[in-house]
Amino acid sequence: MRRNSQLSGVLHVLLHMAERDGPTPSEDLAKAMATNPVVIRRVLSGLREAGLVRSEKGHGGGWGLARPLEAITLRQVHEALGAPEMLAIGNRTESPDCLVEQAVNAALGAVFAEAEAVLLAGLGAVTLATLGADFRARLSACGRPTDHGARHAR
Repeated sequence: MRRNSQLSGVLHVLLHMAERDGPTPSEDLAKAMATNPVVIRRVLSGLREAGLVRSEKGHGGGWGLARPLEAITLRQVHEALGAPEMLAIGNRTESPDCLVEQAVNAALGAVFAEAEAVLLAGLGAVTLATLGADFRARLSACGRPTDHGARHAR
């Protein structure tokens, strides 16, 4: 089963935006993510509705953060993406009247709910500022150039 990496990708985009002094065009973000600018605009429009990013039209326009890095948690970003399922596993539902399936689903459902609560709490405890600090520490440690384009390692 393929993993959903949308949250990771969006966090990547948000950190690229945070490192810029002004608005970042969709085209620049698309290059960093090896995707189409339309994909970037579609995803960021949902984050704009949640009040996490803002957009500016016209020459010199683009995307920027609507809040300070310290005020955006990973959980808020996850929720702005529509709160996709956190776990790739789930209950069998082919025989809902089967008492065995009901017992299994009740036990697994409780464990899944507990695991998701732990994951969401963890996402709520991390801000974009935390990620940005980690990025800058890694950049400093490896001695790479500090211009935005050179920072992106593929």
